[in-house]
Amino acid sequence: MKRFIYFFILLFISTSVLGQNQTRGKVAIAIHGGAGTIKRENMSPEREAEYRAKLEEALKAGHKILEEGGNSLDAVVAAIQIMEESPLFNAGKGAVFTNEGKNELDAAIMDGQSLQAGAVAGISTVKSPISAARAVMESSPHVMMIGKGAEQFAQEQGLEIVDPSYFYTDTRYEQLQRIKNTEKQQLDHDGDNRQGLLDQKFPDRKFGTVGAVALDMDGNLAAATSTGGMTNKRYGRVGDVPIIGAGTYADNNSCAVSATGHGEYFIRSVVAYDIAALMKYKGLSLNDAASQVIKEKLVEMGGGGGVISIDAKGNIALPFNTAGMYRASIDTQGQMYIGIYEDE
Repeated sequence: MKRFIYFFILLFISTSVLGQNQTRGKVAIAIHGGAGTIKRENMSPEREAEYRAKLEEALKAGHKILEEGGNSLDAVVAAIQIMEESPLFNAGKGAVFTNEGKNELDAAIMDGQSLQAGAVAGISTVKSPISAARAVMESSPHVMMIGKGAEQFAQEQGLEIVDPSYFYTDTRYEQLQRIKNTEKQQLDHDGDNRQGLLDQKFPDRKFGTVGAVALDMDGNLAAATSTGGMTNKRYGRVGDVPIIGAGTYADNNSCAVSATGHGEYFIRSVVAYDIAALMKYKGLSLNDAASQVIKEKLVEMGGGGGVISIDAKGNIALPFNTAGMYRASIDTQGQMYIGIYEDE
């Protein structure tokens, strides 16, 4: 009799688990590593291979979490942390230098289910800025913390604290020295606007940031972004990355967005939220909304850059208005895509 009871209990559990798996949806993820004038003729085969390999590593790390039933927040953080630890990108270890010769890091994360968000700006001692942003979201009543206060909070939360020298790289320091005696400010990847609408104050624009957006099995979206900001920046300048709605936004009712570009334009255009709003209030598709904002509205203002975005159905859009953007995705069918140049 006991055997029959155990059999029916096991059958019930198996059926319940099977039913849960059948009702859970498909997953998708997209990442970026910055946009700008990124052309084949300026990239060695070895360097290109490095970028593609690191993008694939970060992409697969996030996707693995989603495939195993993990949530979208864990997935975007995992993907970004790999890029934060790579000197190839302007985030974490590869961050650019300020005019004072420091690395000041910004990051943000947003949960599309709850609309909770967290951000940090101007930090120099937290190894993973995106982890600090998540701690602000989950362990404080606030949305944004800056500077020493954000660092103190991160330490109290048990996050890994490092000496500021951890973020130093020769390449970024030499980049600062080349422009330090000028009044130019640069972002990460040498760039201009494809349509030729250049901001005269920033003729050598370079756009550098890393980001990730994801959809998990429960249908929840998340977006996260991390950056080192602008080379030679002064006066505590903060860009669009930690500003919710500008460089980072997520809402299950519309989409998740992570941006990379000339932050001042993205702030004034509220780029990430504008894409979501076009979907929510005008009924535009993700692709149409993202393209309109990046390839029309932003261009009209003279702003350059791009976004990665994903909606609740797993549709992915990766528009940019520069010559290239480091980007990668895995869609709901499991198809992987990695692109760098405009024609890919």
